[in-house]
Amino acid sequence: MADEVATVDIVDSVDEMTLTLWQTVAEMWNSFLAHVPYILAGALILCLTWFVTYLLSIVGNKILGYWHKRESLKELILRLLSILVWVLGLLLTAIVIFPGLTPTKALSGLGLVSIAVGLAFKDIFENFFAGILILWRFPVERGDFIECEGVSGKIEQVLVRMSYIRKTSGELVVVPNSFLFKNPVKILTSLDKVRVTITVGVAYGENLAEAVSLIEQTVKNCETVLSDEPVQIFPNEFGSSSMDMEVTWWTESQPVDVRRSRADVVIAVKAALDEAGIEIPFPYRTLTFADPIELKSLQNAT
Repeated sequence: MADEVATVDIVDSVDEMTLTLWQTVAEMWNSFLAHVPYILAGALILCLTWFVTYLLSIVGNKILGYWHKRESLKELILRLLSILVWVLGLLLTAIVIFPGLTPTKALSGLGLVSIAVGLAFKDIFENFFAGILILWRFPVERGDFIECEGVSGKIEQVLVRMSYIRKTSGELVVVPNSFLFKNPVKILTSLDKVRVTITVGVAYGENLAEAVSLIEQTVKNCETVLSDEPVQIFPNEFGSSSMDMEVTWWTESQPVDVRRSRADVVIAVKAALDEAGIEIPFPYRTLTFADPIELKSLQNAT
């Protein structure tokens, strides 16, 4: 009899738990259905936010194109406006989806979340702000050739966290923005022209003044040498086998233009010196022996 009573109690408890569970699920489902309009409204706000940022990028590029010519500054302004639009859109979405949420509570919660996220993703935010400072203050634009800590190439894009640098050999190097911001950066194309220097040596038996005049005129006649800048030649060293001089001229600043101009000048100078009979010497070596060396003629050897 006692076993039957215990069994009935267990069955009643299971039925009660099952009924409570189904009631809870039904209440959650009804609550979800009642909240669907708010969720759809939030989704609509997110779509409108995306559309506004897309429209802002198109219209902003045209408006800022007339106002300012610096590409990096325009990109920075558009990026900050896009971030502002998304923050407002997400805030409004949260308020619509959760009707009890007020702007004050949302901003307070956003502040706490920002602190937590900032501590957790310190490096990401460091690169983000470095990217903003690069776009704002660095004298570099997309398409410039730079050199930084052994990385040399053309800047293709500066993103929120990283920058894309295309090397002259074709490889793409992705570097964090803080790398460019913290280290010295050499901007190879900050001007439209750059000075190139090579070293030329002539033999000690040649007329140095005549060689300087010939080289100067030869360099000036090269097509890749800019005519509005001077060609300068400085004899500066008595080498082991030759009198060495620095030959400098100006050409366009793109790396391929520099290599092309250097090749043209080397070919032209070599041809001019050969035609004039001016020797470009090989290294000479003088050997000194402690004891005399006995020489034998070939006839005696045979």
